[in-house]
Amino acid sequence: MLKEGVILGERYEIMSRIGYGGMADVYKAQDRKLNRLVAVKVMKAEFREDSSFVAKFQKEAQAAAKLSHPNVVNVYDVGEDRGLQYIVMELIEGITLKNYIAKKGKLSVKEATSIAIQVSLGLEAAHNVGIVHRDVKPQNIMISTDGKVKLSDFGIAKAINSNTITANVMGSVHYSSPEQVRGGYSDAKSDIYSLGITMYEMVTGRVPFDGDTTVAIAIKHLQEEIVPPSIYTPDLPYSLEQIILKCTQKNPERRYQNVGELIDDLKRSLIDPQGNFVQIAPLASHAATVKMTDHEMNEIRRGMNNGTLRGDDDDDDDDRYERRKKYLDHYNDDDDDDDEEDAGSTKLEKAITIGGFIVGAIIIVILILVIGNMAGVFHFGGSSSKSSSSAAATSASTSEESSSSSSDSQVEVPKLLGMTLEEAQQATNKLGIGVSETDEQTSEDYSEGQIMAQSIEAGTKVDPGTTINVTVSTGKADVTVPSGITGATQQQATDLLTGVGLQVEVSLDYSDSVDVGYVISCDPAEGTSVAAGSTVTLTVSKGEDDSNKVQVPSVVGWSKEDAESTLDSMGLSYKEKESEDKTQADGVVLAVSPDVGTSVDAGSSVTLTINKLSSTSSTSAKKYVCYSPLSQPSGYNGGTVKLELVQGDQTTTIYEGSDPWNGGTYSTPIESTSGETGVINVYEDGTLIAKYPNVTFQEES
Repeated sequence: MLKEGVILGERYEIMSRIGYGGMADVYKAQDRKLNRLVAVKVMKAEFREDSSFVAKFQKEAQAAAKLSHPNVVNVYDVGEDRGLQYIVMELIEGITLKNYIAKKGKLSVKEATSIAIQVSLGLEAAHNVGIVHRDVKPQNIMISTDGKVKLSDFGIAKAINSNTITANVMGSVHYSSPEQVRGGYSDAKSDIYSLGITMYEMVTGRVPFDGDTTVAIAIKHLQEEIVPPSIYTPDLPYSLEQIILKCTQKNPERRYQNVGELIDDLKRSLIDPQGNFVQIAPLASHAATVKMTDHEMNEIRRGMNNGTLRGDDDDDDDDRYERRKKYLDHYNDDDDDDDEEDAGSTKLEKAITIGGFIVGAIIIVILILVIGNMAGVFHFGGSSSKSSSSAAATSASTSEESSSSSSDSQVEVPKLLGMTLEEAQQATNKLGIGVSETDEQTSEDYSEGQIMAQSIEAGTKVDPGTTINVTVSTGKADVTVPSGITGATQQQATDLLTGVGLQVEVSLDYSDSVDVGYVISCDPAEGTSVAAGSTVTLTVSKGEDDSNKVQVPSVVGWSKEDAESTLDSMGLSYKEKESEDKTQADGVVLAVSPDVGTSVDAGSSVTLTINKLSSTSSTSAKKYVCYSPLSQPSGYNGGTVKLELVQGDQTTTIYEGSDPWNGGTYSTPIESTSGETGVINVYEDGTLIAKYPNVTFQEES
């Protein structure tokens, strides 16, 4: 571990350690050349002699250096100093997505979608320059304090055109694709799988596959079907669930073929949460789950037992959720398929399906004829008694069929969550069932007017005529912008706002009265009632704006003309007032306001007090001058200087301001109305630091 103050490459001064991993430590540092804060990733001492680790470390820098994107952590520099391999990166003030999920349990749909889009944009930039990340996981995704999401750690990245990969470069096992686990070829679709697992964790608070060993988890990636995330998050929008399931298909060809397609669907899901627009390719008969051979199992175990699989330091889950026993129907179908499928069974299934349609049509026709005949709609000849007896006989003959097929007449309750009441009524009326609104409640996840709960769960079989009771959302509950925002630090204000369910945006501005990093104002203002989840903009101080400020020059003792000329050249306006000081020459500047050295805005007005002697005083006054230069005292430290001339009981300020010597001597002639020898006292920041004794004057004609 590097100590504070160590300088790498004669440029980067180590300040503190901010993170660590299996191969390297990360430090916060000051770039002394560009005067900015950076993050420096330094390889650990135990790996410096291992050429493979050094090569992997350098590969990370080379891979990330190709990228310049708002959603990728930028790499500024790479180097080696005294045997230390290091990478200089953009410093992100924030937390990892893994810690953020742990803090919140699970993320809202909008928040998870927004993060997924930003990560996808970063991945798209990498893929566009031929780089596969191969270790996409929440630990490698940073969320800055201003909400920006950035993808980091390209330590095991590889060019897309590489032929194969092996287990020793596989990412964390919880997020690894089946082809990575198997040790086969990986490409951009492997990153899409890992991102799908990450999205799964964001919306459910858990990873889909877990186990006591990395081997057990790897086998689940290969052989087990993923549990639909809606099992753990029932109100998850249909479209987002389908996106996650498409990303995590075991066959790469059934996933999104590129990140651009994924981004388009993620954006569309925000507009149409319950839309059925995600297309997942049908599972081919030859693509069913394949059991691993003993040889393949041994190869996977060998690779993991040798420690070549990167572990996940942060993947200790809390108590596991109790899985619901009932899975979605269309995911259960695959589990019940027989292993001995062949061409003959496929033809038989087609024949059975066609036959079923024909039988169903015949039954419907018979029922229509029977019911119509009983109602008198149809007349098939003979007396009414014959018709009645015929109808009775037909009814008796079909009663058994009707009772045996009663379950077939039931309909499946659709998913109504996210629909409006009108949309739900249209959807259910087509099925012969109804909808009734029985309650209204506020909701964080459903907009006003959308159905947020239904009394009968989607997928349940019910009889025609059944009524489903629904709860309709009234929108998000209003919250009040808390007090104590203005004047707080940015972090304190952010914590207050996020604590009541509000989002935060930050705007920076200059302020003469509020210190750097403190909140000047917020919009909406404190005490305002707003919808939960609304965004509050914080205006945070950048301190005073010194770019347009100038310092009032030291013109005391100067002639009026010289003082005015100097103020004009500095862009300052001025006004004058008169006063009389018989000890000073007529027409000189006696005082200036604001005081000498004060920072004022360009164009500000300065008041000059001009000495105006009466006619009697001006004719009788004599002028004495000292031309001896004054050298800089050895005790001067660069502060504000004041020079006072003391002649008997008369004290006159002859200079006040910044360094009058400027590294040399003070050569300005010193004027006095007395020819008496004097002493000049030197004050720095109000403290007497030196004296010039025996200052002599001569009368000036």
